[in-house]
Amino acid sequence: MVKVLSFLKSYRIAVVVALFLMLVELFVELFHPLLIAKIIDDGILQRDLSVVIQWGAVMIVMSLVAFLSGVINSFFASHVSQSFGYDVRKSLFEKVQAFSFTNLSHFPTSSLITRMTNDVTQLQNTVFMSLRIMLRAPLLILGGMIMALVVNAKLALFLIITIPLMFVFLIWMMKKGATLFKNVQEKLDGVNSVMRENLAGMRLIKAFLRRKHEGKRFNRSNEDLKDGTIYALRLMEVTMPILLLVMNCSVLCVLWFGSVDVNTGEAQVGEVVAIVNYATRITSALSIFSFIIMAFSRARASAHRISDVLVTEIDLIDSKELATTSPIKEGEIEFKNVSFSYPNTSTEVLENLSFVARSGETVAILGATGSGKSSLFQLIPRLYDVKEGEILIDGVNLRQTKLSALRKQIGYVPQEALLFTGTVKENIGWGKEDASMEDIMEAAKNAQIHHTITQLSKGYDAVLGQKGVNLSGGQKQRLSIARALVRKPKILLLDDSTSALDLKTEAMLLQSLRHYSCTTLIITQKVSTAMEADSILLLEEGRILAEGNHEELLKQSELYQQIFRSQFGEEELRHAQAAN
Repeated sequence: MVKVLSFLKSYRIAVVVALFLMLVELFVELFHPLLIAKIIDDGILQRDLSVVIQWGAVMIVMSLVAFLSGVINSFFASHVSQSFGYDVRKSLFEKVQAFSFTNLSHFPTSSLITRMTNDVTQLQNTVFMSLRIMLRAPLLILGGMIMALVVNAKLALFLIITIPLMFVFLIWMMKKGATLFKNVQEKLDGVNSVMRENLAGMRLIKAFLRRKHEGKRFNRSNEDLKDGTIYALRLMEVTMPILLLVMNCSVLCVLWFGSVDVNTGEAQVGEVVAIVNYATRITSALSIFSFIIMAFSRARASAHRISDVLVTEIDLIDSKELATTSPIKEGEIEFKNVSFSYPNTSTEVLENLSFVARSGETVAILGATGSGKSSLFQLIPRLYDVKEGEILIDGVNLRQTKLSALRKQIGYVPQEALLFTGTVKENIGWGKEDASMEDIMEAAKNAQIHHTITQLSKGYDAVLGQKGVNLSGGQKQRLSIARALVRKPKILLLDDSTSALDLKTEAMLLQSLRHYSCTTLIITQKVSTAMEADSILLLEEGRILAEGNHEELLKQSELYQQIFRSQFGEEELRHAQAAN
């Protein structure tokens, strides 16, 4: 909670102004019953119209001052709350952007979205209401009790006894509510998770006619959210009737004993009216507490969820003793006895892996699903850190290289082509901040996508749908490759990024990559692709089974022969072996 509230420090002046104006309103509200008592005792009962007019005019002026204070207070409260929400959302986004994959595994995507939207909105609204009415309510209760004691201490005792008991009850309800509303926010995460999966997989759902199944799944999550919210709100709503019952009993006691004191001359009518007025105002303030409890309970739960993200320690950062901050020059990659397992798992995905990719070479990596190919790729730009061993780039350990310097020189094309909503030009240029139009077109030509782009209605200014929904799989892959090439990287990582391309287009793409002075690693299932590489790594269960070029593996590796045979046939295998 403290971590989140620290964002208000930048707006302390606006907060002070808002609180001062709120206190002006409060002063007027607390002072009015005294003026009413004076009008009754000195004016109405004494039949002195001048006293009524005089103090009535004072009440009108004070009301106008309170009205203006309220308007200006609302302006400052809005400014603080909206700016506070903006800063919290910005910090959350920046923190998530800095997360390693290990950090991200602790927070589901749907939960992070809820925290950045719904939870921040809860806090934003609470800040506004705090500066507008929430702080006013407890101060009105405290001030009302003090003013009641000043007017008539004997009658005020009924309020002094009752209100502390009510306050303890409200504190208990607030703690109970915080737990319940934390549960509600978690159930909202569940609803968002189902919605996100359905929107992302809408084509698959329609193709498999799973609309009813997914509808039932959503309804279960939605019903859990509904039931949890109803239970929390029901408990919170119980506070209102209890508050009103107890406070109305106090008012009845004040009226009963007040009438006795008026008859005996121990109290004036105006005093009784003032005490009742204060009791009524305190009752209205306490009734607001049911709303305040709900708001603060939800805000407290949201603040803890946001703090969980903000205080998370990022486990993958630059070393304090950097060997180099300069960019990659040659691009030579060396794995030395590298072992790796994903966080919170004991299974080793890569085991004692050693190989060298020389500067400018193209290395193809083949292996069955789950053999560790993509995991190997993720270690090179330090998306994860190795468990054992070390990875060297140009002879320098990755851990001793500045992350930004390392990643700026790496072009990475993931297995699933991901494009952003925007123009073709923006998607390719996304790979390099200062990319010129010439750079973008050159990358597109080398990625064999330039001709396709020129056929679009607006060419490079054509707008792509979300995730490139209006493009084919092969077109999305080539755009992703162009985005990597525009960086002119020293290391290029292609994770099965040519799977949707025909043989002719793929051959042209691989030929164009030769124009780049970079070390290229290609994960592929195609022998035709591997044949063009300088070296081939054959992976199985995280180990290198065989290493060499196409001709060498065709002679030495039985597994490589099996792969070749499955793609080209027995006869072609015999011809290839005979040619070697």
